[in-house]
Amino acid sequence: MSRIEQTFNALKEKGEKALVGFVTAGDPNPQMSMELIRAMCRSGVDILELGIPFSDPTADGPVIQRSSSRALKAEVSLNTVLEMTGELRNETDVPIILFSYYNPIHAFGTEKFYNEAKAAGADGVLVVDLPPEESDEMTGCWNGGAFCLIRLIAPTTPQSRMRMIAVEAGGFLYMVSKTGVTGSAGLDVSQARANIEILQQVTHLPICVGFGVSTAEDVSALASVADGVVIGSAFEKLIEENLDNPEIVSLMEENVRKFKSATQLG
Repeated sequence: MSRIEQTFNALKEKGEKALVGFVTAGDPNPQMSMELIRAMCRSGVDILELGIPFSDPTADGPVIQRSSSRALKAEVSLNTVLEMTGELRNETDVPIILFSYYNPIHAFGTEKFYNEAKAAGADGVLVVDLPPEESDEMTGCWNGGAFCLIRLIAPTTPQSRMRMIAVEAGGFLYMVSKTGVTGSAGLDVSQARANIEILQQVTHLPICVGFGVSTAEDVSALASVADGVVIGSAFEKLIEENLDNPEIVSLMEENVRKFKSATQLG
C-alpha cells in the first residue's frame, strides 16, 4: 500500500479530509524553502506537492509564476528538487508529489526522472500539460511499484473522458475547481461540488479539488464533498508578502493549521 493510500485511509478513520499543500520547491531559495516545507509538514499538511520551477508555467497565475521565477533565480533545478525530496523523506512520512510541466522531465530524461524520483522517496508526479493520449512516452518506462501518476480533471471534462482518465490514474484525482489559472478569483463552490459528484460516479480514487481555494471557508465547503483540498497560491502569496519577515516560518505554520482545521468535519 502506498503512502498516499495509507494517508487517505487514516484520514477517513479520523473523519478528516486531506489538506494538500503546494509550494514551488526552492522559493525563495533552497534553504528557506526547506524550512517552510518542514513547517508545513509539522503543522498539518497531509500531502505535499513540490512544484518544479519552470520558466513558462502557463497553467499558473501570477503568484505561482513569480515563485517559479524566484526559485530559478536561486538556481533551483530538477536535480535540486530531487535532493530536497530525498532530504525531506529522511525527516517525514508525508507523501510527496512532484508537480511539473513536461518540459523539465523530458529534458532530464523520463526514465532517469522516474528512477531518481522513486529513489529520493517521491510518491508520484502530476504533469500539468501531459494529456493521457501522450503520456506513454513518460510512463512507458515505469516498472510498477508505489509511484503514482496523479491526473488532472478539468471542470469542462465530459464524464466519458473522466472515466478514461481515471482508469489510468493513481493515488488520487485532482479536480480543477474552475476554468482559468491557479490563484484566480471567483471560486464557485456549488459548481465545484457538482463536478466532484459527477466524477465520483466513475472512480473509486480519492478526489482532491484545487484552483482558487484561498480561505478556510472554501476548504470547509469543499471538504464536505471531496476527499481533499489543494492549497497553493495562498501559501505562495504568504511567502511572497513576507520574504523579509523573520516570522515567515511561524506565519506558514499558523496558516497551515488554519486550513487543516477546516478539513476536520467533526
